[in-house]
Amino acid sequence: MSDVIQVLQLGSKDWSKHYDLPVGIDWQYAEEFKAAPKMPYDIVFIDRALSEDEIAPLMKATKAYTLFVTEGIALNEEMSRFYACKKGKRIAEGDIQSFLQVEARNYFSKPYGEKFRFINLSVAQGFTGGVIWNGNYSVDLQGEFGEDFSQILFWRNNIPVFQGQALELWLEYEKDSDVEIALSVTQFRSGTISGVQQKWYFTEKELEDVVVVDNQMATGPVYVSLLAKGSGNLKLVALHDRYSRRGHGTFLPGGERYVTTNREEIFYYFDPGDMKPPLNVYFSGYKTQQGFEGYYMMRNMGCPFLLIAEPRLSGGCFYMGKEEYEQGFVNIIRNHMEELGFSGEQVILSGLSMGSFGALYYGCDIRPHAMIVGKPLTSIGDVAENERLHRPGGFPTSLDVLEYLSGGMDKESVKQLNDRFWNKFDATDWGKSKFVVSYMIEDDYDSRSYDMLISHLKADGVQVYGKGIHGRHNDATGAIVSWFKSQYEKILYEDFSRRIR
Repeated sequence: MSDVIQVLQLGSKDWSKHYDLPVGIDWQYAEEFKAAPKMPYDIVFIDRALSEDEIAPLMKATKAYTLFVTEGIALNEEMSRFYACKKGKRIAEGDIQSFLQVEARNYFSKPYGEKFRFINLSVAQGFTGGVIWNGNYSVDLQGEFGEDFSQILFWRNNIPVFQGQALELWLEYEKDSDVEIALSVTQFRSGTISGVQQKWYFTEKELEDVVVVDNQMATGPVYVSLLAKGSGNLKLVALHDRYSRRGHGTFLPGGERYVTTNREEIFYYFDPGDMKPPLNVYFSGYKTQQGFEGYYMMRNMGCPFLLIAEPRLSGGCFYMGKEEYEQGFVNIIRNHMEELGFSGEQVILSGLSMGSFGALYYGCDIRPHAMIVGKPLTSIGDVAENERLHRPGGFPTSLDVLEYLSGGMDKESVKQLNDRFWNKFDATDWGKSKFVVSYMIEDDYDSRSYDMLISHLKADGVQVYGKGIHGRHNDATGAIVSWFKSQYEKILYEDFSRRIR
């Protein structure tokens, strides 16, 4: 992991001449700031009052949650607004050296997260109980695990942890109360299969939260085992690993994480932008590499924006789940609407493919001004059913989605999952909303999605803008994204008098 951290410092003196800078920081000092670079800085330090001419380029050059202003600098009206828009923090002069040496490394620009591949999960040879594999979703173990902790499951193909890197681990599981678990992590020296460099051991109590493997030694791969003792049922769903920012955010600085009582996660990131309407909400599409999608696209619009993602199954489960899970999405959006003082008419929900489902599904709760979606998917039961004949091997995860959300694989399960969306959609008054939809005419995932949307929209005053492009679901993505962006720009200009900067 070699990610150079770009730092800007404005002040009367250059800190790089007064403080020791760690390796991996590209330091830029300026007495005055005139123009923003192509890419924003990873950290911005302000050690003097800013002129009015500097605020606008600094808005473009500074990411939210990465602005630090020294304690002695008074904030005038313009600086106070800039500070609020960027979720700034104060830093004391006596803390600067420590921050540079210890905390700055956590503001790297390239986040990463993944789920340990389910195909690499193995049951330990010593376990003699029952084993049931539930597709690529989970494995159920039932029986006696012994009086002392022993290896029950392990993951083949070790993953690297770089020197100076912290790796977060999150375990999804269910178990009987008579079963106890622990997680063992062993790091080997690079190039060996027996030279152990260091070990970590995490108890069940510690596994209630994310656990962190913080590697201050040489780069080397880690091997992970799940240990258990007692008797009963143990279901292992997933093990996730993510580059850790050591408390400074999930995936992005300021990124947040919501967890339900059964350990399912929602990720969200809020950027206040200029704090003026609208709030643009973007749901990530299906992706096996975990993290947020569309950051720079949404940031370039200059508006407040909210990124939402979820990591279940192999790349997402269409934002549906139990009531607690779904209510989490609604609460997240409404909480940020409340923070900004916005109504539903000052919100745009958006997404592509799986993200389009999230936008449309939770649009029923928010009733936003507009929903801008590309390659829309609405009848998720049909998406799974099409895997058998129309798209064999194209999206096998859809079968796990069907099984997980409806509890079966038959025609009734398909209908039940389809109805889950359409019943909610039909119960919503869409009279004040706009639907902006770009779709694939020969879509092999959900071929009837656009036509179904049209036929189900019966409210007076609803507006629909559609553009069909020839091809299957994953064809012509560039054209879909281009139209998606152009329609965002159109609505921002026509309905909110904004131009994308």
